[in-house]
Amino acid sequence: MSLLQELNTLILPIVPVETGVFSESAPNRYVVITPLADTFALYTDDGPRHETQEARLSLFDKGSYTAMKNQIVRALLNAEFTITDRRYIGHEDDTGYHHYAIDVAKIYELEE
Repeated sequence: MSLLQELNTLILPIVPVETGVFSESAPNRYVVITPLADTFALYTDDGPRHETQEARLSLFDKGSYTAMKNQIVRALLNAEFTITDRRYIGHEDDTGYHHYAIDVAKIYELEE
């Protein structure tokens, strides 16, 4: 399984989710997942066996985003994701959305 597959499976029951950009008419609350990096940890001998995959979850909410942010964070922690950053990006006056970002990482066995 990959980070994107796992995040989609985890977040979709909570709130509508898309990867990259929301492709349909955006609802009042949704999440966009943006892949950030796939890196190898330091390794020696034969080569890497694991990779760290990272992504940003951007929560867009026209109302109070706090309860949804907390629900997403709890779900991520319960699924053993590492949260590397959380921050309020700002209010988008042209769309009316609050934008809150949650950066996550998880280690996966390197696929053949």
